[in-house]
Formats: sequence, structure tokens, C-alpha cells
Amino acid sequence: LVPPLTGPRGPGPAEVGLGALPPGLRAAVRTLVGDLDALFCALGLREECFAVGAFSRVVAAELASYAPARNRRRAATNKASVVFVDRTLDLAGAVGHHGDNLAEKILSVLPKLPGHKTDVMVNMVELTALQTTDETCSFIAPGCLAQPNDPAAKALWESFMNLKQKEAVMEARRHLVEAASRENLPIKMSMGRVTPEQLSSYIKLFRNNLKALENHCGLLQLVLATVQTLKHPQTSKWDNFLAFERLLLQTVGESEMPNVLNQLLPMIKSYNERMKDDYTCEEFLILLVYIYSVVGEIKSGKELDTAEEEVKKALVKAICDEPEPSPLLQTIT
Repeated sequence: LVPPLTGPRGPGPAEVGLGALPPGLRAAVRTLVGDLDALFCALGLREECFAVGAFSRVVAAELASYAPARNRRRAATNKASVVFVDRTLDLAGAVGHHGDNLAEKILSVLPKLPGHKTDVMVNMVELTALQTTDETCSFIAPGCLAQPNDPAAKALWESFMNLKQKEAVMEARRHLVEAASRENLPIKMSMGRVTPEQLSSYIKLFRNNLKALENHCGLLQLVLATVQTLKHPQTSKWDNFLAFERLLLQTVGESEMPNVLNQLLPMIKSYNERMKDDYTCEEFLILLVYIYSVVGEIKSGKELDTAEEEVKKALVKAICDEPEPSPLLQTIT
């Protein structure tokens, strides 16, 4: 939090620079300040303002110097602290890869369930006698994560959200072993590291027992989602993203923005130059959104302009070289 803007310690509006904003944004700030003043007037508040972020500071400073607000504060009887927070970090939350969480990986890696935004399709072929190598097999109805009528599945999903990945995968094995034991299936519990292959071998025990399959269908769908996520090539890319974002946060703290962009430049590769671990154009755009969200206020200058121009050129070339641009890239172009 920056110092209060309404007290003697805070900077005045001239220091913050409302006049530096574009006319449309300036008008929007004044409208917002008028609405806030009307709200505080109805509540009878004498506020002390705090701000997190450059734009929040502009809004708070404008409210501090707003004439009707000054008159209201003199007469108001109720004290309140108001914190203004810039929303740019919301973008970092949306595009970042946060921690060692299995639920987030499942939701990010597996394809979306048609008609849903918060559930995924789980390939159920492994529970059938059908043999296919087609990962997009569509003639078996997909499974999903929402299992409201299965207490074991609900408990396992809670583990996926609250535990680290290693612990969550061990919970998946434990639930599977307990379910198999209740159904008298010939399961052999093994200790040590849990692998996708081990979970798959346990799942196959349920395949020829229709009663066991019906009793534990919800649990089996969640374990299949785990197996498919752990085997998915995007999962290793996820870990690379997470490591790079952590390194980036350290670099941003120590370097200017041009240095960060210059470090990123060699990573932008065209389709013919990319290996499987290299970032695609879409993934690089995600990185750029993350960088500009977390870096805060950027000092403009010739060095920054040059670095940004080089990144733009490389990115445009990479997008133009895509043999089959994704819907996102088509929208951008």
C-alpha cells in the first residue's frame, strides 16, 4: 500500500498526473470519482484512501481533491479506509501457472466438456474392451470431473485442489486400492512413487466387473483424468512455464524491462525451427501478458522501444510462418 492520499503525507493530484491520461480515460475517471462520492455520501463516510498500482493512485488522488468530496468529508461522521487496487494482476492470475496443483493441471490440459466452461472430457476407452490408439476417440461417451453423487470422488477432487501434486496422486492410488479391495478385485498394493502406468493397471481391474464399474464410476473418471493429465505432453510444458515464471519474477526485480525482453527474444521461434519443448506463438503471447501484468510501471525510453520492436518483429514473423494458424492467431491477425 502506498501512503494515504487524503492526508498531509500523501501526494497531491498534480504529482499523480490525471492530465497525462487520454481524454476518454480522464472522463471515465471523473465519472467514477463522482459515483464513488455519491456512494460515500449515502453512507455518510469520511474516507482515507490507499492505492495499489499506478491507475489506482490516479483515482484515489482525484477523489482526494474532488471539491464535493472535500465538503462531504468535513460533515461526515463515519470513518472508513478505502483501498483501490489495479486489476492488471488479475491477468497474471488468469495466464500464470500457479504452484504444484493437480486440479489446475487437469482443467488446463484436458479438452473442455462440450457446453461447459469448468469441466473437462475424460477419455473412457480404458474402461472398455475397445482397443484404439486414437486419443480423440469420440464414439465412447466422455467422463467428467463433476461427481456430486459419489462421496469418494468428491473427497478425491478436494485432495486434487488442496494437496500438492505428489500427495494428490498418492490419494488417487489409495482411493483406487480401497475401492478394489471392497469389490474383492485382485489388486496388489505397491509402495513408492505412483506412476500413470500403475494407476492404469489398477483401473483395468474394474473393466471386466460391471458391478464394480458401476459402484465406482465417479472415482474411476477422476483417476482416468489424472492418468491422462500426467501422460499429456502439455504437462511437462506446464512445469517449464512455472519454472520460467519464477525466474522471470526474479529477473524483473533485478533488471529493466528491455533486458527481460532481450532475454525472451531468442525463445521466439518459427514453426520450422521449433522443437516440442519450445513455446508456440500462443504460449509466447501468454508469457508476454504475464510479464506486462507483473512488472508494474515501466519506464519508457529508446531502449525499451527498440527491445519491444524486435520482439514484435520476431512474433509477427512466427505468426505469419504458421502453416495452420489457430483460431486465436486468426482472430489476432
